[in-house]
Amino acid sequence: MNDAQLLRYSRQIMLPEIDIAGQEALLAARVLIVGLGGLGSPAAFYLTAAGVGNLVLCDDDQVDASNLQRQIVHKHDSVGMPKVSSAANTLADLNPETCIELIEERLSGESLRRTVEAADVVVDATDNFATRYELNRACLATGTPLVSGAAIRMEGQVSVYDPRDPLSPCYRCLYPEGSDAELNCAENGVIAPLVGMIGTVQAMETIKLLTHVGETLTGHLLVLDAKYMEWRKLRLKPNPECPDCGSTERTYNAP
Repeated sequence: MNDAQLLRYSRQIMLPEIDIAGQEALLAARVLIVGLGGLGSPAAFYLTAAGVGNLVLCDDDQVDASNLQRQIVHKHDSVGMPKVSSAANTLADLNPETCIELIEERLSGESLRRTVEAADVVVDATDNFATRYELNRACLATGTPLVSGAAIRMEGQVSVYDPRDPLSPCYRCLYPEGSDAELNCAENGVIAPLVGMIGTVQAMETIKLLTHVGETLTGHLLVLDAKYMEWRKLRLKPNPECPDCGSTERTYNAP
């Protein structure tokens, strides 16, 4: 690190758990964020501010006026722009040293697998089960940790699914079948700060994975009821009948 970086990240480097080695790990890391909406916005902000060196932003949507209530990485002047471009502009102002790659399409199949394989951590900030299931399968195939969040109405949840850990369930273990109607903000609504709370937890879990600090939410589901400000941490176990990981023999290196 150079002197400017030592000054910029000094408050993190002061933490004995992070130190210079942890900051260097962040600077060298590559994180894929899928979805630049309510969850992806705060996650991208804090990962950029914390010094993650390489961010890959993936979203095929454009900024709509109704997004601005909660998707804080976008600005009023960004309405009509691709979300990845809008987010990149904002993040470049925050930390011009972060290398940002834009993918303005919905990846699937082999292209998704290659993109996931190139990342150290994947942040799932999407809003539909089809994409989440495909991300889950790609992460299982490549041994890439998946940090998944969801928020609707005044409720949210976060978990980490790490295929390198033989005791970790996958996303499909928790949700064998899902209905997108349950995730639709347009029909169910969502309170603005909720997505910030969940997205920043996703950023924190990503940093912990990259720096090997503390214990992640692997094997647990953190659930928030914002109406009553109650957090619950639930234990998760792999489902031996899971269609995605139940019959998969994992041979990845443990974190």
